[in-house]
Amino acid sequence: MRAHVIGNVALDETIRVDDLPVPGASILGVELSRDLGGKGANQAVVLGRAGLSTRLVAPVGRDTRAEEIRAALVAEPVEASLVEVAGVRSDISLILMTAGGENAIVTTNEAAAGLGPDAAVAMLRGAEPGDLLVLQGNLSLASTRALLEEGRARQMRTAFNPSPVRDFFADLWPMVDIAFVNEGEAAACGGVARLLARGVGRVALTLGGRGARLISDKGDAAVAATSAEIVDTTGAGDCFMATALASATLRGVELDTAALSHAARAAALTVSRPGTMRAFPTAAEMAAILSS
Repeated sequence: MRAHVIGNVALDETIRVDDLPVPGASILGVELSRDLGGKGANQAVVLGRAGLSTRLVAPVGRDTRAEEIRAALVAEPVEASLVEVAGVRSDISLILMTAGGENAIVTTNEAAAGLGPDAAVAMLRGAEPGDLLVLQGNLSLASTRALLEEGRARQMRTAFNPSPVRDFFADLWPMVDIAFVNEGEAAACGGVARLLARGVGRVALTLGGRGARLISDKGDAAVAATSAEIVDTTGAGDCFMATALASATLRGVELDTAALSHAARAAALTVSRPGTMRAFPTAAEMAAILSS
C-alpha cells in the first residue's frame, strides 16, 4: 500500500515579528530560518518518515529555487517527482511569526496552479486499489477534479485538506473519503454536517489546543490535544494529517481515534520546535509515536 501526494512544494522564509501587521503598517522583523515547505511536501515528508511508502508529485519552475528544493528532498524518505512548469518561478512562502508561535503565511501559487490535469493524472499510473491519494487546495480546479476522478476509477482512498479554501471545492466533496479541516476551513466549507451530507466518509476536525474530533455518520469522537510549549505552529496541521493517515494505513484500519491520538503527539512535537521540515518528528521519533 502506497501514498501518492500530489500538491505544492515551496521554500519557507520565516521572519519573527512582535505583532502581525495591520493594513498600511511597516514593521521590523528578524529572519529566523529558510526551510523546505509547501503543504504537499510537508505531508509527503511526514508520511515517509512514518514509514509509509510515499511518492510526492510537485510542480516547480525552472530556477535555482527548484534546485534547492530538489536537493532538500533527496535527504527525505520519499520518491520525489518534481514536474517543471515553463514560464513560472518555483513557489515560496513568507511566514510572519510572533514570539508566541502564531503565524500568518503568504504563499505563491504559480507553479502549483501550472500543473495541468493531464500531467497530474499521468502521475497516478501504477497506482493500485487501496493506495492513498492525498491532495490539498493549491492545485487548479481542473487538476484537482481530474485527480479525484482518477483516484475513484483506480479504487484509491482519497484524503483532502481544503487549504487554502477555494470556492470550487463544493463540487469535489462526493469524491473525498477523508477530509481534514480546522475550524475556519470547516466553516468556510459550510460546516462538517454539510461535508458529510455531500458524501465525505470521515471528517477529522482539528481544534488546536482543544484537541480534535473524528466525525462520521457513525458518531462523533473527541481526542485530547497533547500539551506542548508552542514555539512555531508552521506545518502543524500538515503533520497532524499525515501522521493520522500513516497511523491508520500502517495498521490496516479506517481512520480512527488512535490515529488522531498519534497525530496529536506528532503535532505537539512539531510546534515545540522552530522551522517547518526540521520541526517535524524524525523517523525514529515517528516510530516511537506510532508504537505507543
